[in-house]
Amino acid sequence: MSKPKSTNVEVRLPSRMGFEKVAMSTAASVAKLMGFPEDRVEDLKTAVAEACINAIEHGNRMNEKLSVGVVLSAGDDELEVKVIDDGKGMNKTQAKPDIDKKMHGEEDPRGMGMFLIQALVDEAEWVAGTDGKSSYVRLVIRLDKEAE
Repeated sequence: MSKPKSTNVEVRLPSRMGFEKVAMSTAASVAKLMGFPEDRVEDLKTAVAEACINAIEHGNRMNEKLSVGVVLSAGDDELEVKVIDDGKGMNKTQAKPDIDKKMHGEEDPRGMGMFLIQALVDEAEWVAGTDGKSSYVRLVIRLDKEAE
């Protein structure tokens, strides 16, 4: 029996802290079914959690009437995760955080999510919605990461 080229899994989360864990476990389950090694599954879980927290806090501004969509698309050798909110999108001009200053308490320790996400996955793209809402972050993690 041949497997399909792409399998999609969709989850809709309330804009309430704690529900990012549902997206984390769903992404981890799909990645494990695809054969990702445990360390890459952990990277993915952290990136997905961070993206969901950003969507809840910044995109939907903690408005519980809004939800966060998580769409996982499993291909033959990569997993794409889209985290969709009703916000306007990220500010692309945000300066890169000074890790040393944050570590020494000279800067707010928050504000490192985008950079953490980029470090953990193979691709990360922030897309602002054309209608001023329905923005998303697109994460891609590939099975052959060790071979690169």
